[in-house]
Amino acid sequence: MVRVRFAPSPTGKVHVGSLRTALYNYLYAKQNNGQFVLRLEDTDRTRYEEGSVDSLLHALYQTKIIPDEGLVLEGNEIGQSGEYGPYIQSERLNIYKKYIQKLLDDGKAYYCFCSKERLDDLREKQKQAGETPRYDGHCRNLSPQEVQTKIDNGEPYVIRLKLPENQIISFQDVIRGDIAINTEDLDDQVLIKTDGFPTYHFAVVVDDHLMGITHIIRGEEWLPSTPKHVYLYQCFGWEEPQYVHLPNILNADHKKLSKRQGDVSVEDFLAKGYLPEALINFLALLGWSPEGDQEIFSLDELVDIFEPERINKSGAVFDREKLNWMNGQYIKKLSDDEMVDKMVPFLLKAGEISSEDVLNKKSWLQKVAQILRERIDYFAQAPEELKAILNPDFVMTDTEEAQQIMAADTVPVLYQALTDKIEAADAEQWNAENAQKMIKSIQKEHKAEKIKGKALYMPIRLMLTGEMHGPDLALIMDVLGKDECLKRLRAYQTHHSL
Repeated sequence: MVRVRFAPSPTGKVHVGSLRTALYNYLYAKQNNGQFVLRLEDTDRTRYEEGSVDSLLHALYQTKIIPDEGLVLEGNEIGQSGEYGPYIQSERLNIYKKYIQKLLDDGKAYYCFCSKERLDDLREKQKQAGETPRYDGHCRNLSPQEVQTKIDNGEPYVIRLKLPENQIISFQDVIRGDIAINTEDLDDQVLIKTDGFPTYHFAVVVDDHLMGITHIIRGEEWLPSTPKHVYLYQCFGWEEPQYVHLPNILNADHKKLSKRQGDVSVEDFLAKGYLPEALINFLALLGWSPEGDQEIFSLDELVDIFEPERINKSGAVFDREKLNWMNGQYIKKLSDDEMVDKMVPFLLKAGEISSEDVLNKKSWLQKVAQILRERIDYFAQAPEELKAILNPDFVMTDTEEAQQIMAADTVPVLYQALTDKIEAADAEQWNAENAQKMIKSIQKEHKAEKIKGKALYMPIRLMLTGEMHGPDLALIMDVLGKDECLKRLRAYQTHHSL
């Protein structure tokens, strides 16, 4: 059975790059009727941030990338589910002790008592000599008696991997093909730190083997460490998993995506009103491309068509305009009720509507939703867009085309006809349908003046909204209401001395 894992560290909000890694693992597992495991790699206690685990799980559950095993949400509580637990590394210390002892007994690892000051000095000298900084093996050949004496004296130590000299370590990556590295270019990495906690490099190998992980799909930043992981599998005599190292997600400047250039966490994007399914769709296409030109995919469709072999080697640029476009496509498919549910929290927070409006003006909010559907890319834009629509002090666009339209001889006639119709309208019957009938009746009654088409709709839109283009005009009139439409017409009359 295919078993994959997503194993982040609890160091803050979930980066969109991490969500893409989780997504690719999820897609591959589901496509192969396998298991998607969520494990927490929390052995670096200096980087632990309170609330990170809760943020992680909520990000996965909101985007429907739900683990089959490992850390799970049970109601609002964080739990663990599965037969290979615990799934939190800090709860597995006794397991790591067993396997580090085996490496020590087999001569595959050794105690290192070098101080931080010695290591810093060593690195500095190597840099000055133009060499790649690496451990010099100072403690590799200490006798068992020397080691025991130092331990008895309370000297702090780490445990390092004893790499063989001048040996080629090779492995295959689905994206990058065959990779081979000589151990002369590697370092005797630390496996157990001075605090007794394992490093990522040791714990990840032990955990992946014991949890039956068959495919490791992770970011390319782990590629340089993979030969050491491969060697650890060999030391233990374990079967190696298949490796898939994903390209980085890049900023517009082609550097690794960072918060210096805007939002990068899943929480940030969801808080701005990006739809989870749109974010997942967008991330799926960052570095991977299906056959054909289709760009909008549901999660189930992605499961059906995902192929790791089609992942690109090079990094993918995080195009925020493309994300906005894609999210806008998803917004356009929402029903009026769904639109209202999504936009109301943003409108309330911005003070554009009140709680009473939510209770008593549902029909009006549905009409607002119809208008905003075509005007926003994500829901945090809704308050400003509604404010612009409802703003009675708007300034009419002053383009050459608009000036020509409003300079037509028919505009004063149209203005008077529209004003008369609105004044005579029943406020209780004010709606988009009747507004459209009103406009049509003006066209019919002024057939001789040829007030139709562009000469009919454009001036009305400009007088009422100041814009040449926008949502359905009758719907705009409905949302503004009878009194506001009259107020805007009279303001236009005053300004243009009709």
